[in-house]
Amino acid sequence: MDPVEALQQAIHYLDREFAPSQKVRAFQRAIDVVDSTGPEEIAARAEADTLTELDGIGKSTAEVISDALSGNDDGYLARLEERSRVPIGEGAPVLAAIRGDCHAHTTWSDGGAPLRAMAETAIAIGHDWIVITDHSARLTIAHGLSEERLARQLEEVEALNAELAPFRVLTGMEVDIFEDGSLDLADEMLARLDLVVGSVHSKMRLPREDMTRRMVTAIASPHVDVLGHCTNRMLVGRGRPPSDFDPEIVFAACARFDTAVEINCRPERQDPPEQLLDLALEWECKVAINTDAHATGQLEWQAFGADKAVRCGVPVDDIVNTWTADELLEWTAAHAR
Repeated sequence: MDPVEALQQAIHYLDREFAPSQKVRAFQRAIDVVDSTGPEEIAARAEADTLTELDGIGKSTAEVISDALSGNDDGYLARLEERSRVPIGEGAPVLAAIRGDCHAHTTWSDGGAPLRAMAETAIAIGHDWIVITDHSARLTIAHGLSEERLARQLEEVEALNAELAPFRVLTGMEVDIFEDGSLDLADEMLARLDLVVGSVHSKMRLPREDMTRRMVTAIASPHVDVLGHCTNRMLVGRGRPPSDFDPEIVFAACARFDTAVEINCRPERQDPPEQLLDLALEWECKVAINTDAHATGQLEWQAFGADKAVRCGVPVDDIVNTWTADELLEWTAAHAR
């Protein structure tokens, strides 16, 4: 493993353990420094223990570089790998049945890894398919995709599928749900996508009746296949309380229109809480266990959602991630009809 590969692996592990973004950026900066400095000087500095004299190389990144050059497989990277492992708990049987992830972001919007890297990581962890769901245009803070940029992404997906077959990269988008329940993408473009996640990202403190109407209107759209992170809560940092809506009406709508309820596996979301997931199951809603990954290491977070699914008794056959790509596409196509 060369220094750049080792640093990239470290970034994967840091993302897996949800490390602070400044730590991840430090390793990304170190890759730039290694590339711009050149292999001869990097090797010489590693030998002389002067790597940290380079602007952008710190103690941890220097150790990863030196270990890679010396062949030491028991250093910082090994410790980070062990520390960042996602524990496999009671959800192991569900996790073993999962074939793909319906909610993942790339550098096309606010993700930290390119489309190819996300797909290759999905292959490495044993998936058969992945749905790329970058943000829609309204979410400017996340560099959401305009229709023109989405069309270009679809071309990249097509080319990548030709290369990675039989693995499938499925097209999608996490579409913003406007205040009136309409969607942040024209019907013509929505119809071109394999799967659509509909999510609320703004005006999360709407009154209960208004938020319920907003969500149900989106759920009723023939283009929305999955309701993303339904409560919008945040559990870390300053936190964010859940949006107020009538869950009976929302989950009844999901059951009526065959829209899956997402178990969002992100550690800071863990959405929905178990009492709401129990209610969704009473309505016999389908479930999607999604990582909402914004980096390669985060694709391993499905274990958290699998644990929750087992605790709540989600039937495996009702988890859309356990289906083949063809079965998933047959289901989403039925919504459009």
